Amino acid sequence: MANDLTARWAALGFLEKMLDDHLPLDQAFDQICRQYGEKLSGQDRGFVRHLGTTCLRHLGQLDAMINHCTTRKLTGKQKNIRNILRLGITQLLYMAVPAHAAVNSAVKMTDKQKNTSERHTKGMVNAILRRIDREKEKFSTKFPPTLNLPKWLKENWAARFGAEDVEKIAATLLDEPPLDFSLKPDCDGQEWAEKLGGTLLPAGSVRVEKAGLVQNLTGYEEGKWWVQDVAASLPVKLLGASSGDHVLELCAAPGGKVAQSAAKGCRVTAVDQSARRLRRLQENMDRLNLTCDVVTSDAAAYKPEQDFPFILLDAPCSSTGTLRRHPDVSRARGPKDIAALAEIQARLLEAAVAMMPVGGILIYCVCSMQAEEGPDQIKALLDRHRTVKRKEISGAECIGFEKSVLDNGDVQTLPHHMAGGMDGFFISRLIKIS
Repeated sequence: MANDLTARWAALGFLEKMLDDHLPLDQAFDQICRQYGEKLSGQDRGFVRHLGTTCLRHLGQLDAMINHCTTRKLTGKQKNIRNILRLGITQLLYMAVPAHAAVNSAVKMTDKQKNTSERHTKGMVNAILRRIDREKEKFSTKFPPTLNLPKWLKENWAARFGAEDVEKIAATLLDEPPLDFSLKPDCDGQEWAEKLGGTLLPAGSVRVEKAGLVQNLTGYEEGKWWVQDVAASLPVKLLGASSGDHVLELCAAPGGKVAQSAAKGCRVTAVDQSARRLRRLQENMDRLNLTCDVVTSDAAAYKPEQDFPFILLDAPCSSTGTLRRHPDVSRARGPKDIAALAEIQARLLEAAVAMMPVGGILIYCVCSMQAEEGPDQIKALLDRHRTVKRKEISGAECIGFEKSVLDNGDVQTLPHHMAGGMDGFFISRLIKIS
């Protein structure tokens, strides 16, 4: 890095914006980049994002290590010291940073704090980091990944999936996720896996471990592919629409699923209440040389002028299924948020069912692992309506993801269901019978 200490100051600010100001990861990073401007090179910015994000992934483990190493309670006036220690330990245990660089920079940053009580912890910071460096193997294995999960989330998942699955989920969330790419139907999967330097997955997506800037990859300008987690590609495949079919997608932006349907030749109407997000959707469709009809509307209030035999509702949710890519989500959400989102989802489901013609298919999906947003929603809907029933999804429709198919014919992918990880997605398919 061109400026080691400047980059680490930026990483400290990045962490503070996420933990203290509760900003989403991407927004916090954008603000830090604007704040530091040309003081950060491209390499510095990559380091800042990687350090802050890795720290967030391991936050519970890091705090347990700090508490293990000292009985001294860090006061509110010394909150920067805890963050400096978090960043220092992250570099020592989870990044290929030389010990002298990680320790010395942390000590220098402590010495530069404005608060006298913080500067006086310089010796403690040095001692803790040097001890962890000496005992790396112990500290790398003593503290389980489940420490990184908020208590409410851990208990929620344990009740639904069991303790063993929670441990596997927590372990998977530590890894920097690869990028998955969906290809246009006329692209040969194996050929494009080679072009992108990736691996062809059973679902037809291409997975790339270290993609870098996607704008620089082969096929970007030509619109041959788009970034889409492999789990997020399943709902459209399970919808079953073919070329020429009319598809209505509710809560459509930013448009990965819209692109899937349009690339198959479907006539897609994309509805979303956010004009800003729909502009992004249109930009994506333009790059891909695909078309769709765009409607700015609250999906629950939308009144279609025609029948749509295929409807996909990608409902707003807690996004707990995307923690491997967005580790800030677990601290941005809580039980009250889940309850509020569940009310919105129920309202959207009611509206979607009202739009269905007899024989019509509805896919309901959320990138969540919360029962309240997935199976509980479908159970409540089916209890309220006798005009719709579940059109069960089979393992044969989910090659490579058979373990994600539930006994009742719904789908719940979990991060550890695929080597290299995947998003947690709930999918249910319904049919209108009268």
